[in-house]
Amino acid sequence: MSNKVVPTHPAVVFVFSGKRKSGKDFVTEKLKDALGDEICEIMRLSAPLKKQYALENNLDFEKLLDASEYKERVRVDMISWGEARRDADPGYFCRLSTVENPGAHKPVWIISDARRKTDIEYFTKTYPSAMLTVRVEAKPSTRTKRGFVFTKNVDDAPSECDLDGLSFDKVIYNNGTDEITEDSQVLEQVLHAGISDLVQHAKARLNTESQPDS
Repeated sequence: MSNKVVPTHPAVVFVFSGKRKSGKDFVTEKLKDALGDEICEIMRLSAPLKKQYALENNLDFEKLLDASEYKERVRVDMISWGEARRDADPGYFCRLSTVENPGAHKPVWIISDARRKTDIEYFTKTYPSAMLTVRVEAKPSTRTKRGFVFTKNVDDAPSECDLDGLSFDKVIYNNGTDEITEDSQVLEQVLHAGISDLVQHAKARLNTESQPDS
């Protein structure tokens, strides 16, 4: 019989944010790989938004989850639709993404795509001792190499700009490319060090949570 205790709340909540093409998904997947699927779950705030938007507009939900042209065609309207929902209930998508997530029993949550101050406020208020904010940064030239093109009403909208200027608990620099050079190896080491810091933070929190109350 397993002696594992299913937590009633997460021990660690990493709340990630970053600009388009900064590599948030890449970094969060790396972190999950380092921690292990058994204890860690990636939760995307955009998933329930896209699902409901797809239902209401007769769209392909699976295609809205990737970085396809299909999603880009409806991005502006989907952003406006999501803003209206958030105005009515700022924590709506945060709750759907976490509490109803099949991996909610795992002790480490990775929120991969916080975009607004209300997202940060929700997790700060709901999980104050567990939360750590993480910003993924990439140079404009790096983002451009990854396919970033400025799009009006997207890159100047709250969904991309609302967290500008905020202070974060941890900043991870993700400027690596597919090219294998001396510089790219240094950039990979910087990324690895940032992820290692987060792994150590999670392990320390899990160790604290496992200690019996005195």
